[in-house]
Amino acid sequence: MSPAEFTGALRGLAPRYWGSHPFHQRMHAGALTQRELRLWAANRWYYQCLLPQKDAAIISNCPVPDVRRTWLDRIVYHDGAGDGDGGIERWLRLCAAVGLDREEVVDQRHVAAGVRFAVDAYVAFARTKPWVEAIASGLTEMFAGHLMQQRVADVLANYSWISRADLAYFTNRIDKVSGEGKDTLDIVVRYCVTREQQEKAVAALSFKCDVLWSMLDAVERAAAEE
Repeated sequence: MSPAEFTGALRGLAPRYWGSHPFHQRMHAGALTQRELRLWAANRWYYQCLLPQKDAAIISNCPVPDVRRTWLDRIVYHDGAGDGDGGIERWLRLCAAVGLDREEVVDQRHVAAGVRFAVDAYVAFARTKPWVEAIASGLTEMFAGHLMQQRVADVLANYSWISRADLAYFTNRIDKVSGEGKDTLDIVVRYCVTREQQEKAVAALSFKCDVLWSMLDAVERAAAEE
C-alpha cells in the first residue's frame, strides 16, 4: 500500500472505536444512572493505571532511540512527574466526583472479569508483539480527541453533580491526544513499509478496538447483574 492507502486503511477503523458503543451512546445522552457511571469509572481505572506499563513494554522492545524518547513522555504523562500529578490522578478525581472512594477504586474491587481480561490482553500484546505493531495498536488516539470534546460537553449538560474541574482528565487530554495521534501515525507509516507490516499494523489497531469494545461490554453486563 502507498502511505496514503495505508493511512486510509487505519483511519477506516474509526467506526469500530468505542465511541459508537451503546454504553457510551447512553452516557452522552444522559441516560446512565450514577451507579452505572461509578461502574464505568472504576472499571476504566484498571485500563488507565496499566497504560504506563503498556508503554514501558513498548519502550523495552524498541531498538530505536528516537522512538523511545518520544514514547517516554507517555509514561510520565500518566504517572505524573511526582505524587499527586498526572493522568492517573486526574482519573481518580473523576472517580471521586461520581461517588467513589479512592480506596475502592485503587483496590480494584469493582473491576469486572471481562475488563481485566481485555486490559491484560492489551498489555500482553504490547509485551510480546513487535514494537511497531504495539505502537500501531495505540492509533485509537486518532479517534479520541473529538469524542473527548463531545464527552465533556455532554457530561456537563446531563450530569449536574459533575463539574468541569472533575473532568480534568478529558480537558487536559484533548490537545495532548491529538499530538500523540499524529506522532504515532508518523512512526507507524515510517516503519511499516512492506505490505505484511502494514497489514499487521491494521490488525493491531483492529485488536485494540476490540479490547476497548469488550471493556464496555463487560461494564454493561456488570451493571445489568447488580
